[in-house]
Amino acid sequence: MGTLPIYTWRLAPDGLATRRQLRAAGLRPGGQDVVAQVERPRYRRGPLIAFLYRVELARPVRPMTPAKAAALAKANAARRTCPECRRDAGYVIPSSLGMCVPCAYPDDRASAA
Repeated sequence: MGTLPIYTWRLAPDGLATRRQLRAAGLRPGGQDVVAQVERPRYRRGPLIAFLYRVELARPVRPMTPAKAAALAKANAARRTCPECRRDAGYVIPSSLGMCVPCAYPDDRASAA
């Protein structure tokens, strides 16, 4: 594969879309190669780059099966369960803490009471 064409933000030709744009349309790349990229300028850092795919070669998103939905629910529940107190925190446990906020900062709980 040679070099990819690079387009400026919002100036890509019709018929090309990013993964997010395809997903919003109910499509997926479907194994096709990237055909171009689009760059969005940012100040103080390098540009944001998104790869573009051909819309006419995109395939429909695979439907969610009951087994997939159950596996996703189980994975999300595991991300919310504190490994220290084993309770559902109601939010995704921050990886920086490795446990729910009350377990990470027990002194704050005692001083608030």
